[in-house]
Amino acid sequence: MQPTFVLVHGAFANSFSFAPLQAELGLLGHRSVAVDLPGHGFAATYPRAYQAPQDLEGLSTAPGAIKGVTLADNVAHLIGILERAKRNGPVVLVSHSRGGLTATAAANQRPDLIDRIVYVSAWCPVDLDVNAYNAEPEMATADAAGLMAALVGNPAELGLLRINFRTADPGVLASFKASFLADGTDDEFMLFLNTFQPDENLDTGTPDDRARPDTWGRIPRSYVRLAEDAGIPLAMQDRMIREGDALTPENPFDVHTLPGSHLKWLVDPAPAARLLGDIAALLPAES
Repeated sequence: MQPTFVLVHGAFANSFSFAPLQAELGLLGHRSVAVDLPGHGFAATYPRAYQAPQDLEGLSTAPGAIKGVTLADNVAHLIGILERAKRNGPVVLVSHSRGGLTATAAANQRPDLIDRIVYVSAWCPVDLDVNAYNAEPEMATADAAGLMAALVGNPAELGLLRINFRTADPGVLASFKASFLADGTDDEFMLFLNTFQPDENLDTGTPDDRARPDTWGRIPRSYVRLAEDAGIPLAMQDRMIREGDALTPENPFDVHTLPGSHLKWLVDPAPAARLLGDIAALLPAES
């Protein structure tokens, strides 16, 4: 039976960013569904103060719908989608960036719903949680200065993380471009930046949400390295691959590499679509 690709976005993103990839997958004959995690997509908040001319003081206190959303909420939402997709045949769960946290926790809970799990430069916490990974040497080249410079309001008071992606500060924009899409044109970068939503939830999980050998570890898995990724550097991607392989050496990652930055595979999705098709072909014939 034909598999369904279930696509899970990263931080501040939504299902919209997968539209070009879904078009390429469809033209190759593949079925896919892009997920909006709770508080994302059309459920996101874009405060009036975020519009031009911006009111940064108002933006710093405006409520956001994603307040209180937890990783458990994300996981429950994703599991509901996986249950529906599984009725139609095999499921290939594909996550990007922070979406890997949700994918990993869902795989811990319901490995029966996933025929293959694919991480595209995504967080796959094994030995540490994501906050601890961010303090490790492999993340030393990642530059969070742009995000911190564009931070609006107090996350503890807002109950969410709010970033002003509509800033006109040239230094912040340069930092964003270097982190996300250094190999894209300025127009591609600005277009993608305007698909981001300003709010993200604060919950990145606990040690209990790390990959478990008896559930997550039973699922065939692939990791797609992004060779020029400055957001999750290659050294950190490789570390998570090594840790996953050490956790279940009898079921190691199937590893692939695409050239490009953190977002280039979504801006120019044809190579990624072909690769995902090749990965789906690894599913057992009886699936």
